[in-house]
Amino acid sequence: MNSGSREAAAGANQLALRSHNTALVLDLLRRAGSVGISRLELAERTGLTPQAVSKITARLRADGLATEAGRRVSTGGKPRTVLRLVPEAGHAVGVHLDRDELRAVLVDLAGTVVRERTAPLDLGAGAKAVLAQVVGEVTGLLAQRPPRTVLGVGVALPGPLDHAHGVLQRVTGFPEWDGFPLRDELAARLGLPVVVDKDTNAAALGLAVGGEGGSFAYLHFAAGLGGGLVIADAVHRGARTGAGEFGHQVVQLDGPPCGCGNRGCLEALCLAAVARGDIDEAARVLGTGTGNLVALLDIDLILLGGRVVAAEPERFVRGVAAVLDERARRTGEDPVPVRLAPGGVRGVAEGAAQLLLGPLFGRADA
Repeated sequence: MNSGSREAAAGANQLALRSHNTALVLDLLRRAGSVGISRLELAERTGLTPQAVSKITARLRADGLATEAGRRVSTGGKPRTVLRLVPEAGHAVGVHLDRDELRAVLVDLAGTVVRERTAPLDLGAGAKAVLAQVVGEVTGLLAQRPPRTVLGVGVALPGPLDHAHGVLQRVTGFPEWDGFPLRDELAARLGLPVVVDKDTNAAALGLAVGGEGGSFAYLHFAAGLGGGLVIADAVHRGARTGAGEFGHQVVQLDGPPCGCGNRGCLEALCLAAVARGDIDEAARVLGTGTGNLVALLDIDLILLGGRVVAAEPERFVRGVAAVLDERARRTGEDPVPVRLAPGGVRGVAEGAAQLLLGPLFGRADA
């Protein structure tokens, strides 16, 4: 690793090692945006003393993470000085490795994408070739006007995988990746911290950070079909970080074979319908699997994303919603709403960047 990379990694460590109270303040600064927020409001919302808030904000200003954003007229007394986050004080890279495409984004502290690269990808080309391509794209992303501080690189790709250790498991259709330590291998090549997660988990995290609350499911339909779960405002990965294999629920016992080894999986049926050009059937089958998910977890919202959905968004939203509406009529419950996920085709890559940014703002589930 060159000296520039060492400086970036050191800056990333300084940012990541913030206290819980500092994370609370940083998160409120982030949410306030360019309008800013006063020290008194920070104290009221965090429950910290004004003295503690003053110390934290002084340190954040000294580190270049916060700055004054003018004064605000108060209801009594002198105008209050408001502070805002300095978005350009730190960045994270998010990488989405789909089966056939690589997308990398550079995201600032406010969650804004400031740079993006895409390239064709063959996930089955083997670890050596894929890692070389990832390193090349990330290096290229950072080379143009290198950011001041890079917290690290978040990588999101199809599962199952071990999020805690950054090790891939038997990715459906790509058994050669089984047991590969992607996190450690990529960190050694880039000289930056790396976090690895499933594509759907990363996207769900990005949606939660962006303001989606409660319990919801993000369903991603692209080269494959998967789901990310947020339960009570936190990403649910499961005891072995393997939750959300939504596409591999069996819905037809004598159905077509799936790459996972089963027959009649939701993913296989939906992909076959799309291949025939029958989008309405794909949406109906997707709705059937979604109904199973709603019945099992009693969640509040369904968000749809991925390239296949993006190509026919209205038909997929309408088709899935129709199945859930019919289920609600039978059960006497209110129908669970279905919406298109914000973020479009780069939602997974943005979520991958939040794997690094999230902890800075107190997201323990990142």
